Amino acid sequence: MGGASGGPTGGGGTGPGAGPEAGPGSGGGTGQGAPARQDGSAGPGVSTGPGVSTGPGGPSRPGAPSRTATATGGPPRRGSVARALGGARSPVDLTPADLEKRRGVRRMKSFALGLLLFVAVVYALATWLEHRGAGAWTGYVAAAAEAGMVGALADWFAVTALFRHPLGLPIPHTAIIPQKKDQLGAALGGFVGENFLSGDVVRDRLRGIGIGHRLGEWLAEPAHADRVTAEAATALRGALTVLRDSDVQAVVGEAITRRAKNAEVAPSLGRLLERLVADGGHRKLVDLVCVHAHDWLVTHRDSVMEAVQGGAPGWTPRFVDKRIGERVYKELLRFVTEMRDMPDHPARGAVDRFLADFAGDLQADGPTRARVERLKNDILGRAEVQDLIATVWGTVRGMMVAAAEDERSELRLRARTALLALGSRLSADDRLRAKVDGWVEGAAVYVVSTYRTEITSLITDTVAGWDAEHTSRKIEANIGRDLQFIRINGTVVGSLAGLVIYTVSHALGA
Repeated sequence: MGGASGGPTGGGGTGPGAGPEAGPGSGGGTGQGAPARQDGSAGPGVSTGPGVSTGPGGPSRPGAPSRTATATGGPPRRGSVARALGGARSPVDLTPADLEKRRGVRRMKSFALGLLLFVAVVYALATWLEHRGAGAWTGYVAAAAEAGMVGALADWFAVTALFRHPLGLPIPHTAIIPQKKDQLGAALGGFVGENFLSGDVVRDRLRGIGIGHRLGEWLAEPAHADRVTAEAATALRGALTVLRDSDVQAVVGEAITRRAKNAEVAPSLGRLLERLVADGGHRKLVDLVCVHAHDWLVTHRDSVMEAVQGGAPGWTPRFVDKRIGERVYKELLRFVTEMRDMPDHPARGAVDRFLADFAGDLQADGPTRARVERLKNDILGRAEVQDLIATVWGTVRGMMVAAAEDERSELRLRARTALLALGSRLSADDRLRAKVDGWVEGAAVYVVSTYRTEITSLITDTVAGWDAEHTSRKIEANIGRDLQFIRINGTVVGSLAGLVIYTVSHALGA
């Protein structure tokens, strides 16, 4: 049970703690220039942190290459000098918290090693005293110490085999975590999928939480409503900023044009016109036309006279043309004036009948509907109309961005009011709260049921992408301290078991 050698190295042996697991004693190297052990383990001793070598020359500074690597000219260990030189961190590289945990692991390894050395010394002394005839008690002590050494070594082997090959020997079923990393990841993913992403589990958990009630109480607070409104405004502003105006304008313009071309507008226009005529809504437009027609006639008397005289035959005298023009102008002005001032003027009734007939033709007359469709397509095909459609997005975008940036804008105030009202309703309305709970539960169950494989594959693929050595180090940093108690307990329990067995055997033999 002497100190296990750290194995042959290129420039000298490794002492206690030379690798991740050092031998129970100190031993010199057994070969000059022999290859170094691949995994760096030497025995059940003290592990070192990344980039720390504790060979015969004492510990070197963290981050420096190990003595073995220096002597053999090999590359520095990953995770030490590589990181010190600014190399990219592994996805599972050791964090400062992990390094602190590794120091705790090393302390526990030192204690376990010290306990092993203690029982080894006790065994040697007891055996020596027994041979010197010191008394029967030495046999009990030697048996307890011997069994303690066996238990300590056995548990050291078991603990070490989880993370690396003990003594660097490729013993089957050792270095379990590095070699079975992918299988462990798949098993973990399957475990999470079966036990955490089950529809029943998710539904029961959400039902116990009471999402609707909690959401209602949370939204009912003005500060929370302000926060949600601000976050939503920020998200909206960001989304509108990211979108390219040209792309959105093209999409909006194409959508509006395509929908307008596919939809027949004549029947809808006919129904609208029919309702306007029935309600008398068109009369204001007729009044407006009459007023403008009267004003135009008053202002452009000479234009009317020139038009009438210009259309007269060339053989008529000019004074006759002038008298006819004046007569036509006066009658036209009188007609427009009477139509403007008399709501029951016969011409107004004629306009009503015309509009009613036209509304019916728009809905039922095929040729009229076809002419309207051709007119619609001609209008949509004009560049001016397409430019107008394209500017719709710019106008809407500017309004939404301005409203999102202004805390007192109507949009944000209405959103805040709606959130507060929703929170109050959720807190007081059991039916609404039950609906919200049902929606949330249904959505969550749908997600976990439909995308369970994709979710668990995140675990599996992430673990598969980890470096085996780094994964082993990280896991050891987190659970290694507790595992050292297995070694300590193995030493204690082994000693007690050896004492009991020796006592029983001695008693039966007597």
